[in-house]
Amino acid sequence: MEMFQDAEFWVALTFVVIVLAALRPAGRIVGAMLDDRAAKIRVQIDEARKLREDAQALLAEYQRKQRDAMAEAEQIISQAKTDAVRLKADAERDLANTVERRKQQALERIAQSEAQAVAEIRNTAIDVALRAAEDLIRVNLGPAQKQALADQAITELAKRLN
Repeated sequence: MEMFQDAEFWVALTFVVIVLAALRPAGRIVGAMLDDRAAKIRVQIDEARKLREDAQALLAEYQRKQRDAMAEAEQIISQAKTDAVRLKADAERDLANTVERRKQQALERIAQSEAQAVAEIRNTAIDVALRAAEDLIRVNLGPAQKQALADQAITELAKRLN
C-alpha cells in the first residue's frame, strides 16, 4: 500500500490517464481518417469496376460490329463470285451467239458469191452459145433459111410476150 502513498505513483497514474484521455480523441480522429480513406478507396474501386464493365461492354460491342462487318464482307465476296460466274456464262453465251451469227453471215456471203459466180458462168455460157449459134447460122444457112428462122423467132416472141 505504500505505492498509493508515493507521489511518483500518482504522477505516473495521472500521466497514463491523461495520455489515455488524449489518445481517445486522437484514435477517433485517426479512425475517422482511416474510414474516410477506406470510403475513398471503395469509391475508386466502384468507379474502376464501373469503368471495367463499360470497357467490357464496349469491347463486346466492337467485337460484334467486327463479326457483322466480316459477315457482310463474306456476303459481298460471295455475291461478287456469283456475279462473276453469271457474267462469265453470259459472256460465253454472247461470244457463242456472235460466232454463230458471223458464221451464218459468212455462209450467206459465200452463198451469194456462189450464186453470183453461177449467174456469171450462165451468162458467159449463154453468150458463148449465142455466138456459136450465130456463127453456125451465118456459115451453114442460106438467105432463105435465115429469113424463115427470123420469121419463126418473131412469131414465138409475140406468143411469149402475151
